[in-house]
Amino acid sequence: MTGSLVLVEPGVITILRLNSPPLNLVSQEMTADLDAALAAVEGDAAVRAVVLAATGMRAWSAGSDVKEFSSLRGRVGEGKLTKENAVYDRLAALELPTVAAIEGDALGGGLELALCCDFRVVAESARLGLPEVRLGVMPGSGGTRRLPRLIGLARAKEMILLGETIDAATALDIGLVNRVAASGRAEAVATELAEKLASRGPIGMREAKRLLNATLDVAASEGRSRELEASERVFASNDMLEGVAAFIEKRNPEFKNE
Repeated sequence: MTGSLVLVEPGVITILRLNSPPLNLVSQEMTADLDAALAAVEGDAAVRAVVLAATGMRAWSAGSDVKEFSSLRGRVGEGKLTKENAVYDRLAALELPTVAAIEGDALGGGLELALCCDFRVVAESARLGLPEVRLGVMPGSGGTRRLPRLIGLARAKEMILLGETIDAATALDIGLVNRVAASGRAEAVATELAEKLASRGPIGMREAKRLLNATLDVAASEGRSRELEASERVFASNDMLEGVAAFIEKRNPEFKNE
């Protein structure tokens, strides 16, 4: 995708790279390019994990392109948020495990994008926040939905209603991120994590992620039924037999996603 605002670097570990430095602002054009990048990933059976990275060190993504706001008055849903939410939800629903490699600040719509990933690795010098209320607006691409699920309602209200940024250590302490890396090392650490995820059984990984994503939206009895159905699918796979054989033979499994 030459010239795209989201580059696709294919491989077993595919890297999707926001490519509009120095701020990597979430514009309508970037959203469209991210949608195309996700379609490419979904169509590649060789991919086992995805790292969402960015070009530059100043900001992973400093959020929405504020210059677009005045033209969206009275039609923000039609002009921006409907499509943005659809693309963000597409990332969150991706069957593959996803890791955000946050080198530099992740603010506003940028942090909302990171919240769509399964894991977040952040550089120790980065700042994170949802400062929209300080601009007279509010998070509109999943922040009010996803942040409370990660860090609890009280912490989410503090971040969103105050609009203040937090440092990497605080983000780790409250459960917003999974790893803190030395500055300049976020992508390397995220890739190492993605490699571990890619080595796990892809069928079991897919089913487990789907159930985890739905767990807060279904009753316990329905969740149990879904878990049993998923387990039947996993136990019907050749990957399950390979995993058991590798365990007994004390070797690394060679999963084939079948």
